[in-house]
This record gives sequence, structure tokens and C-alpha cells, in this order.
Amino acid sequence: MPAPSANRAPCMLLVKLLIVILLLFIVVSLFSALYFMFTDKGRTKRTVRALTVRISLSIFAFILIMVAIATGLIEPNPRPF
Repeated sequence: MPAPSANRAPCMLLVKLLIVILLLFIVVSLFSALYFMFTDKGRTKRTVRALTVRISLSIFAFILIMVAIATGLIEPNPRPF
């Protein structure tokens, strides 16, 4: 596997950092939905909104990963076992 070129290294790092930040936001949104579910007891739509945000972030993260793989910014593990 060739080493990444010097001009792609910052982009690779930026994409990986963005993916990690998205995953953190997904977890925060999930736990906020859990909190809203217990505190609101179904009277408001905050739980639904938090879960909608989580799903939207998950879809965006998936698309970002697929685009990054397709453009060669990140490489999937060729042999996982």
C-alpha cells in the first residue's frame, strides 16, 4: 500500500476528524433523546426531533465515508481478518 502523498495528508486528517466529530454528535443526540424520553413522558416532540437529528447525522456520516473512499481520501481495510 503506497504512502499517502504529502498534499493529501491534511485532507485525510480533516475527513477523519470530521467523521469522529459526527460520531460524537450522534452519540450526544442519542443520549439527549433518552433524556427527553424520560423527562417529557411523551408530552413533547423533543425526543422525535433528537432522533431525527441522529438519523440525519448518521446518513451524512455514511455519505461522507462513501465519498471519502470513492475519492481515495481514506482507504478501507482490504483484509479485515
